[in-house]
Amino acid sequence: MTDREIAIRAAKQFNSDEITYIEPYGSGHINSTWLAVHKSADGKEVKNLMQKISTVAFKKPDELMQNIVGVTEFLRDKVEEDGTLTVVPTLDGKSYYVDEFDNYWRVYKFIDNATAYQQIENDDDFYTCGLAFGEFQQTLAEYPAEKLFETIPNFHNTPSRFADFKKALAEDKMGRAKDVQPEIDFVLAHECKADAITSKLESGEIPYRVTHNDTKLNNILIDDATGKAKCVIDLDTVMPGAAAYDFGDSIRFGASTGAEDETDLSKISVDVHLFEVFAKGYLSTANKFLTPAEKDSLVTGAYLMTLECGVRFLTDYLNGDVYFKIHREHHNLDRCRTQFKLVSDMEAKEAELRAIVNSIK
Repeated sequence: MTDREIAIRAAKQFNSDEITYIEPYGSGHINSTWLAVHKSADGKEVKNLMQKISTVAFKKPDELMQNIVGVTEFLRDKVEEDGTLTVVPTLDGKSYYVDEFDNYWRVYKFIDNATAYQQIENDDDFYTCGLAFGEFQQTLAEYPAEKLFETIPNFHNTPSRFADFKKALAEDKMGRAKDVQPEIDFVLAHECKADAITSKLESGEIPYRVTHNDTKLNNILIDDATGKAKCVIDLDTVMPGAAAYDFGDSIRFGASTGAEDETDLSKISVDVHLFEVFAKGYLSTANKFLTPAEKDSLVTGAYLMTLECGVRFLTDYLNGDVYFKIHREHHNLDRCRTQFKLVSDMEAKEAELRAIVNSIK
C-alpha cells in the first residue's frame, strides 16, 4: 500500500465525503502532512490538514493530543475565528486515529488566506513574531499549565542537557573530545549558570506557564490581507515551562547576525536593534501578565536557550552526530561554536539588553 493510499484511508476516518484532492503539504521535518479536500453531496468543499504524528519524536501521542485539544478549546473562547487551530474529530468522536500500521493520524481544519513565512525579512516580521507569541502566552496565562503533559521530557531542562553532555564526554564514543577542548572548557565554565531558570521554577519564584517551545516565524500564520498574525501553529511542543523559554529561543534564532552554522565567528553577535524590536512586540502584550521576576528572567532566557542549544550540538558531535541532521563534516561542531560565540556576546551586552527590557512598559 502506498503512502497516498494509507493517507486516503485515514482521511476517510475523519470525513466520509468524497475526496477530490489529497497530496503532501508543506515543508515540515517531523510529521508527515497532507492537504485533503472533501466534497459533500450538496457540492460544498471542505479542506482539512491531516498529519501523521511522528512517534519517534513524540512517544505518547495520546498525551500530545490531550494537550492540543485542551489548549485550542481554551483559546477558541478568547480569539477570533481561525485565531487558533481547530482539531477535527474522527467520525466516532476521537481526537486522533490509529491505523493498522500503528500510524497515529490527526486532522486540523485548514486555515485559508494565511501564510507561514520561512524566514524573517525585516523588522516588521520580527516585531510580528514577538507580538504573536506574547499574545499566545497572554491569552493562555490563566490556563492551568500543570494539566499539560511534557511531550518531550526535559526539553528545556538545562541541567539535564549538561548531564547528557557529561555522559557523552565520559564515553567519548568517536574519540573526538581531544580535538574540542576549548568547547568542552566553555561548557564546564558555564555549568554553574545552568539552573538559573529551573531553580526559580522549582522554588515558585517564577510560575509555570503554557509555553510553545518552537517560537519561529514559520509557526505563525500571517493574514494575507492584513499582514498581521492570525494564528500560532505547530502546538506539538506546548508544555509547562518558563515564559523566558519562548522569549529566549526567539532571540537565539532571530537576533543573531549570522547563520546557525556560520564558520566565520567574526560574523556572529547578538543584534541589539533586533533584540529591541522583538522585545517591544512581545512585551506589548506580555507586560499584561508577566510578574516582575519573570520579566527579569527574559534576558537570562535568551542566554540560557542559546547556551543549551550549543551544549546539545556539542553533545551530538561527541556522540557521532546521531540526533541533528548534518550536511558536512564537523557541522554540529560549527553549530555549537556559533552558539557559544553568541552566548559570549550576550554576556558582554547583558546590561544593555536588560536596560532595553526594563525600558519597555
